[in-house]
Amino acid sequence: MTDMQVTGATGSEPVHRRAAWWRDAVVYQVYIRSFADGNGDGIGDIAGLRTRLRYLADLGVDAIWVNPWYRSPMVDGGYDVADYRAIDELFGDLDDADALIADCHALGIRVIADIVPNHTSAMHRWFQDALRAAPGSPERARYWFRRGRGLEGELPPNDWRSRFGGSAWTRVNDPDGRPGEWYLHLFDAQQPDLNWENSEVRLEFEAILRFWLDRGIDGLRIDVAHGLIKDPSLPDLGERAASEELQAPPNTIDHPHWDRDELAGIYRRWRQIADEYPGDRMFVAEAWVTSSDRLARYLDDGLLHTAFNFHFLTCKWSAQEFRGAIDTTLNSHSLVGAPPTWVLANHDEPRYVTRMGRSDRIRQAEEHAQSPGVDLALGTRRARAAALLLLALPGSAYVYQGEELGLWDVEPGVGQIQDPAFARTGRTRDGCRIPLPWSGDRAPFAFSQPPVAADDVWLPQPAAWSDLTVSAQLTSQHSMLALYRAALELRRQHPALGDGTLDWCEPHRPGVLEFTRAPGFRCVVNLSGDPIELPAGANVLLSSVAVAGGLLPPDAAAWLEAQRQSPV
Repeated sequence: MTDMQVTGATGSEPVHRRAAWWRDAVVYQVYIRSFADGNGDGIGDIAGLRTRLRYLADLGVDAIWVNPWYRSPMVDGGYDVADYRAIDELFGDLDDADALIADCHALGIRVIADIVPNHTSAMHRWFQDALRAAPGSPERARYWFRRGRGLEGELPPNDWRSRFGGSAWTRVNDPDGRPGEWYLHLFDAQQPDLNWENSEVRLEFEAILRFWLDRGIDGLRIDVAHGLIKDPSLPDLGERAASEELQAPPNTIDHPHWDRDELAGIYRRWRQIADEYPGDRMFVAEAWVTSSDRLARYLDDGLLHTAFNFHFLTCKWSAQEFRGAIDTTLNSHSLVGAPPTWVLANHDEPRYVTRMGRSDRIRQAEEHAQSPGVDLALGTRRARAAALLLLALPGSAYVYQGEELGLWDVEPGVGQIQDPAFARTGRTRDGCRIPLPWSGDRAPFAFSQPPVAADDVWLPQPAAWSDLTVSAQLTSQHSMLALYRAALELRRQHPALGDGTLDWCEPHRPGVLEFTRAPGFRCVVNLSGDPIELPAGANVLLSSVAVAGGLLPPDAAAWLEAQRQSPV
């Protein structure tokens, strides 16, 4: 059969989702400033997103996760929040947000917002009050203000490092103008860390959660969920300090500011709040931790619902690595009754086509995606196969915008880079944040409505994306978009897919992932360098490439109708 053809899966009617929709949902991540521009300023917004909701409904997703849309100076793309109860004017206003939620619900799409509890913007009212207040004041107690070391307090309080490079401490002037205390910022200096030992901080965020849940939000993604609690003694990291900057996952074992056990008290209270609302409201945690067992602790009884599986995201193109990540995740999550949450890419990581097109990198694509170090054809083949693996696994799955189009990283010129990490580290995440191409043969590819010049779009789009626009891919049955649409349709229809379990096929074939899911489903992924035989007489439901002669080529995946066992 031809690639990407969907045949009758089992002859059954589409199955109904269980009440807890988040256990097997496919969630589409919207990096809002790069999705669609509705007012012609070159920056994506809520109006633009609303005009493209039919595209997402036709794609077949169950929910969208929208990156921060709050009022912000935009030092870190909105993750520096100045007001958690207001929409930034770049994106619209609260009425626009309400209309988006209503539109999504009318289409059967749920909405997950982003919450940023580890830090605020330096322009947040609280932090501005703290700067005007005296050391030891209640205003400063909401953050981590400390006297410096040295004879005159001229040295930072400890050796902690910012994830964006350099010291995690910045010194401020006292109200009288003299050098004073230092404040903690594990990210940019314009993102001061909140002190979650402070009851006022906890109560404020409980009120923020209710504000958005009252407006109909179906869930919240928790930014830096593993970082809220700090050891109040603020001990030095010592030898570990040098490896802290932009390392993922960080070494969180017995760490003074990552993955501390005291987080459970915060999230238990948050879960109680979510459970007060109808409709299975949910949380998904961004938690970079050292093991699947540590991740499962966030999902224990009465805590959070789901958490991103970054172990899976960081796997090399290796059957052994993928199987190890899958096994440890399924085992640890089953002990707490939580579904895995699989993800291949997001707004902080190089795109999958780029990562898998490089033989020498796992995460950071430090060269331009079209340099000799990146084989885009190889990366695309592997990305197609990985998509079928992702969507065949038990649990929920997140798809980052543009992955369904097969986009690759495009690093902007130095003068166009927006990422605050670039100035201190020389590395940027902007390559995976380029605005989406919708139609046309040249930039800006209908990203903006009304049309704007290509130079007016906030990050430049490459001319080579003319073949990857949504409109171009909708007319091709062999496109990446066609593959995703077919996979999501089949995932909805097939009773074996979604939440549940899997069984590995034995004997294990080196370089091959092969498992079954009941009833009647088999997934085969060939990560070896040679073609492999599919089971004799296999009925191919969907494949990432054309399958001929019963052979699955290298860097390819296939969904099969598993042969049913005859009754004894």
